[in-house]
Amino acid sequence: MEVRGRYWNGAWGRIARRDIWLLSDGRLWRVRGRLGGDGGREVSHDFTNEGSARTMVDRMMEASAGTWRDLTEAVRQESNRQRTD
Repeated sequence: MEVRGRYWNGAWGRIARRDIWLLSDGRLWRVRGRLGGDGGREVSHDFTNEGSARTMVDRMMEASAGTWRDLTEAVRQESNRQRTD
């Protein structure tokens, strides 16, 4: 699945950190959320359309404290850089 959105609440540490990924394979949309750092608890929700998936991303961000940052472009640039190396 391709990353279509990547979000982070700006907090470090396994208690405060939250991460959200918006993924798609062209047909299925998946929203993955993680509480804590690497190895933290994860949840996943599947959707048949982008609008519903993005609504879930918004709901997850609203439910968690922090200054949410959209890391989507940074992730894309890093992925493109790795492909050319």
